[in-house]
Amino acid sequence: MAKFFIDRPIFAWVISIFIMIAGVMGIRKLPISQYPSVAAPTITLTAAYPGASAQVMEDSVLAVIERNMYGVDGLDYMSTSASSNGSGSVTLTFTPDTDEDLAQMNVQNKLSEVTAQLPSVVQTNGITVSKARSNFLMIVFLDSDTKSAEELKDYAQRNIVPELQRVDGVGNVRLFGSQRAMRIWVDPVKLKNYNLSFSDISTAIRAQNAQLSVGALGNTPNVKGQQITATVSAEGQLKTPEEFGNIFLKQNTNGANVYLKDVAEIKLGSQDYSSSSFLNGKEAAGMAVSLSNTGNALQAASDVKAKMAELQKYFPAGVTWSSPYDTSTFVDLSIKKVISTLGEAIVLVFIVMFLFLQNFRYTLIPTIVVPVSLLGAFAAISYLGMSINVMTMFAMVLVIGIVVDDAIVVVEAVERIMAEEGLSPKAATRKAMSQISGAIVGITAVLISVFVPLSMLSGASGNIYRQFSLTMVFAIGFSAFLALTLTPALCATMLKPIPKGHNHTKGGFFGWFNRTFNTGTRKYSGWIAAVLRKSFVTFVIYLGIMAGAVVMIKKLPTSFLPGEDQGFIMTSLQLPTGATQERTEKALNTLVGVAKNMPEVKDVITVSGFSFSGSGQNMGMGFIMLKDWSERTAKGSDADSVAKKITGAVSGVLEDGFAFSMNPPPIMELGNDSGFSFYLQQRGTANHDDLVAKRNELMAKMRENPQMFNAQAVRASGLEDAPQLKIEIDRAAAAANGVSFASINSVLGSAMSSSYVNDFPNDGRLQRVIVQAAAEARMQPEDILALTVPSSNGTLIPLSTFATVSWVKGVEQSQRFNGYPAMSLSGAPAVGKSTGEAMAEVKRLVSELDGNYSLEWGGQSREEAKGSSQTNMLYALAAVAVFLALAALYESWSIPFSVLLVVPLGILGVALGALIRNYSNDVYFTVGMITVMGLSAKNAIMIIEFAKDLHESGKSVAESALRAAKLRFRPILMTSFAFILGVVPMYIATGASSASQRAIGTAVFWGMLVGTFLSVFLVPMFYIIVNLVVRFFTSGKQPPVQGELDLFDDEEDMDAQAFSKH
Repeated sequence: MAKFFIDRPIFAWVISIFIMIAGVMGIRKLPISQYPSVAAPTITLTAAYPGASAQVMEDSVLAVIERNMYGVDGLDYMSTSASSNGSGSVTLTFTPDTDEDLAQMNVQNKLSEVTAQLPSVVQTNGITVSKARSNFLMIVFLDSDTKSAEELKDYAQRNIVPELQRVDGVGNVRLFGSQRAMRIWVDPVKLKNYNLSFSDISTAIRAQNAQLSVGALGNTPNVKGQQITATVSAEGQLKTPEEFGNIFLKQNTNGANVYLKDVAEIKLGSQDYSSSSFLNGKEAAGMAVSLSNTGNALQAASDVKAKMAELQKYFPAGVTWSSPYDTSTFVDLSIKKVISTLGEAIVLVFIVMFLFLQNFRYTLIPTIVVPVSLLGAFAAISYLGMSINVMTMFAMVLVIGIVVDDAIVVVEAVERIMAEEGLSPKAATRKAMSQISGAIVGITAVLISVFVPLSMLSGASGNIYRQFSLTMVFAIGFSAFLALTLTPALCATMLKPIPKGHNHTKGGFFGWFNRTFNTGTRKYSGWIAAVLRKSFVTFVIYLGIMAGAVVMIKKLPTSFLPGEDQGFIMTSLQLPTGATQERTEKALNTLVGVAKNMPEVKDVITVSGFSFSGSGQNMGMGFIMLKDWSERTAKGSDADSVAKKITGAVSGVLEDGFAFSMNPPPIMELGNDSGFSFYLQQRGTANHDDLVAKRNELMAKMRENPQMFNAQAVRASGLEDAPQLKIEIDRAAAAANGVSFASINSVLGSAMSSSYVNDFPNDGRLQRVIVQAAAEARMQPEDILALTVPSSNGTLIPLSTFATVSWVKGVEQSQRFNGYPAMSLSGAPAVGKSTGEAMAEVKRLVSELDGNYSLEWGGQSREEAKGSSQTNMLYALAAVAVFLALAALYESWSIPFSVLLVVPLGILGVALGALIRNYSNDVYFTVGMITVMGLSAKNAIMIIEFAKDLHESGKSVAESALRAAKLRFRPILMTSFAFILGVVPMYIATGASSASQRAIGTAVFWGMLVGTFLSVFLVPMFYIIVNLVVRFFTSGKQPPVQGELDLFDDEEDMDAQAFSKH
């Protein structure tokens, strides 16, 4: 193949240009995200049952749905949550390979089977089925100095939310608040005075606020001579509070009419008052945009902003919009930062090549090949439907050194043949390619075999590894292809002839560099000879190094991904159970005051009545936006430090409850907890009190261990049990008074929660008519007992006649996991500890609990647990793949062992780097480890393959090993330092996404540095030891290792061969 392209260089250029065009087109189509899509498909069912307690919601709604969902194809696990505010959800998580749309269709079919079994109120309100992620992509605000927050929310629900939900990639838009409704605030005392009941109110509204379907004038069959026909319309539905106020209820005995306005206050209000949002303390209309499971964060956020800019033209006067919370900003900066790192790496690699090759043309050829290989990889990953993310870009940075090395192999071989034989560049290239084509293919096969096992893993970590490994595989593949096509074509056309015997004598800086390097090479020859004379002692030392590497790896704490400063902090606020919304909003204002006084904070978004861990009047949430990274360069201004400062400051001034600020997790689609999260399951007989007691016991044990856990971060998610007012109804007494249970239910439901009667037209949109007792009539227990219920003879009987009330402790939020009662908990490891260590301790503590209790990890922790169980298998697969590739390449079972022995040297470096910088054994550590395994094997091949050729030419094993080590010393250092310097920008990264860059940069930098240093001394010894073992078991002859290791007579001449590889 190479000969064809040497004779047709333009053909090689044409293919390369096509590759580049495909790459550019691929880049234009590739979506951009921070990480590959790692979350499994998730479908969430949400139901509303106004007035229902958490237990009623669970028993009559969620349990019914849950039982029917177990047969859905691809279901991995299921969790349910019911709150005492009448809301509940069932979340179904599917296996990663499940088709999301098919799963949603199956879920809706299963839901339709049991809808008829649900309470009629739940059916009326409807059950929403969504496939959006649980976290927020961005929060968009409408603000105005002329309109009230209620008006803004109504405008947002009508005109903004539907438009944003249609944006491609948006899964859901949640308005913190609601649209307007006609609120009928009934005075129970006036009802009693007029001998009316709540059911009379609802009946009158239904009868007098109805859409009329009249027909047409002159409709067929018509009389003979009828000349016209016309549709007849009549106003049946009411539109204004005044019209509703004039609804006729009854006529008194004195002949006076009683109207709705006589017993109720009627006005336009909100459909729901449970949640409100604030921007820097001012109430506004906040809309949280969630990404769909397959959506692209950067594109979706850009499209949302474009849509808002388009809609702004139609806003009422004085209304403006903003998006202070926007996670796509960090994604954009992360990718730009890695692209910048890629450019810096290319420059540094070019400098290293020029330093060693000392010829601009020699350096230019590998530099030309780099963008072609990278663009080829972009074309391939575009075809496979992958994305531009930090993992694919990290692969691009790491692969530069490998791509350059393939081209250098060709350039060096051509240069050596021209110098030795005086051939023309074209003839020298043809001869060189006949010698090295097999080696290029072989080394490529070895490198690809290292990365392919990475693409076979499952779960979230498998998705991350897959995109990294496939990018590496494609880039390496294109590099090998170009080394056989474009590079020889460039060598044949760009290189100048060299006179035979020319020894590259240089002056100036390069002359000094060469003399210094040659002196070092001679010293290295002496050292390596000494090492080879003591092969067995050295091998024992190597075994000690290998044992040390294993111990260091085992001692490293484990985690999933390093935390990132994403430019914002999340704060969860929880007041004591039973606290009102007014108290929560006061506490949120305290949070705003504390946060805004910090120099690192830009904006503060607060939401009352909502939290990721549960919804209720005593719950609140804060999103604290930090200033740009360039403005936060001082020590202690990173997100983690600011979160700790805010937590401490708020705790000191908060009157009641607690607030916990945290840096969000790196992949929020896996959950919103930055440490670890899990469910404590009750597997035996369900007993809520026992479950709460065990949960509290577990939390106490965790908080008592500050060496392992951050005590402040250990908390239960959701609402705590709270005092509830229980109504005991004497059914016999009610029946004796002619009161039916249905009438009692109707009165209590209408008065205490709200009763959705029907709809009314309001500015072109149908909105709800809701009946509820006036606020002042439902604040105290005696207000409930004062309510009246109609009896069978029409008289009104006070509830106190047959009912009593008492205070009990009740469930505010009920949770289940896979059908078992469960409690959701979260926590964070102590400083200096990893999530892996903390998770292991939690597992131990749960196992010590008395009773049938089990542990189920949630969110990111679930993926971390899966990933850690696959890591050892991954390393083994990579080692086996390398071994088999080498065995096939060399038709030998012994040479692969010589190469594989070098792997622990690189692993030692990776572990050492992690210890020096206090990093964990996480996804990036694994990626770095696999990369270093491949590159270490490549360095070993460079020595062992040459030693094998020398040995087959008649030289002894020991002499072959020594000569190969010296001749390969310069190429190994050049390619290794090109690679090491290429990752330096990642090693010292700052700003957005710097934590992930430093993590992978540290692993590869130290792995290659330590691995290269040790391998140049130990690989020759591996070759001798393996040959010794083979001879021992085959012919019984011992290889000579003494005498022949003195410096050779022609050693000076070997310096001129320092470039050569084959």
